[in-house]
Amino acid sequence: MKTSIIVQNLKCGGCANTISTKLSEIKNISDVQVHVDDSEVTFKHINEADALAVKTKLKDIGYPSIDDDNNLVSKAKSFVSCATGKFSK
Repeated sequence: MKTSIIVQNLKCGGCANTISTKLSEIKNISDVQVHVDDSEVTFKHINEADALAVKTKLKDIGYPSIDDDNNLVSKAKSFVSCATGKFSK
């Protein structure tokens, strides 16, 4: 199955790099694409549990879905994730 999630705090290629790297580490997740202009992450997965794992991972690294709370902690995590993504290109 293919799923798209609109996320918060996605601002640049560094963010996209971190998201792609982290999501590709999850079992049963493939073809991860990050669209910075639309704040959209698309990926292929096997079942709903896999999609939920992606949503959880995104929140953990500072990119909560549009329907999740975007508090100060999430914003701080996304800042760190963004910087990490810029340096690991």
